[in-house]
Amino acid sequence: MPIPLVDYHVHTARCGHASGAMERYVERAIQSGLTELGFSDHLFMYWLPSDRRDPELGMAEWEHDFYVEDVERCRRQYAADITIRLATEADFIPGYERELERILRGYEWDYVIGSVHFLGEWGFDDGRHVAEFARRDIDALYAEYFEVVGASAESGLFDTIGHSDLIKKFGHRPTLDQCAAYQRLAERFARAGVCVEVNSAGLRKPVGEIYPHPDLLRACHAAGVPVTFGSDAHAPAEVAADISAACELMRVAGYTEYVRYDQRHRQIVPIETKTTPSS
Repeated sequence: MPIPLVDYHVHTARCGHASGAMERYVERAIQSGLTELGFSDHLFMYWLPSDRRDPELGMAEWEHDFYVEDVERCRRQYAADITIRLATEADFIPGYERELERILRGYEWDYVIGSVHFLGEWGFDDGRHVAEFARRDIDALYAEYFEVVGASAESGLFDTIGHSDLIKKFGHRPTLDQCAAYQRLAERFARAGVCVEVNSAGLRKPVGEIYPHPDLLRACHAAGVPVTFGSDAHAPAEVAADISAACELMRVAGYTEYVRYDQRHRQIVPIETKTTPSS
């Protein structure tokens, strides 16, 4: 299947757990044949007092305007070679919606990715806290996680929902069949009008599987939920990583189109047949 020519989930070293100069990310995108690259680094941990924010999980609040300036600098520098989008990946924290809305209004984003990395105070995708899984009922944990992800879509704050089944990252699988849960979540996405990313980073994690699960992606297609692509790159070499595998998953789920963004306006783009970047 031909390849979508965007990568809309790319981080920078400012987040504390990525590496490499932003220019190297852009150059890798160009080499891979992408026509658009979206920098979408983690928003600062706005729901915590500044002295409790983990510098390994997000940039400091004072850095945020410099991040935006860096994206704009790259836009100018590489304008002849690639379109660069300004975005952010913002954590959805129930009860802090209005604070996040206030922050997001202050910037001219091309799109905003909404992600769930925390259940209460537990950062469940942080390898430093993986032992907590052994103390949890995995079926109940999946149900809790999907409820929060659905609420994130319904908040109206986000254009795209990031890695929509991230709870599987370390390979913990539910014992209960998830088909009904996938259908309910996909229907919530559809009603909320969000896009879902096909995120290849799961192939580089213990779970060894793209986000979302094939059955969840099929449910999204059946519900009419549009998709886009993200590598979740945290190093230049990861830009456009496994884009071919992600595209095949999209094809099997029934997708023939993907989403591009410009100033939070969505464009539905047929997947072309004539150009295929390297992966």
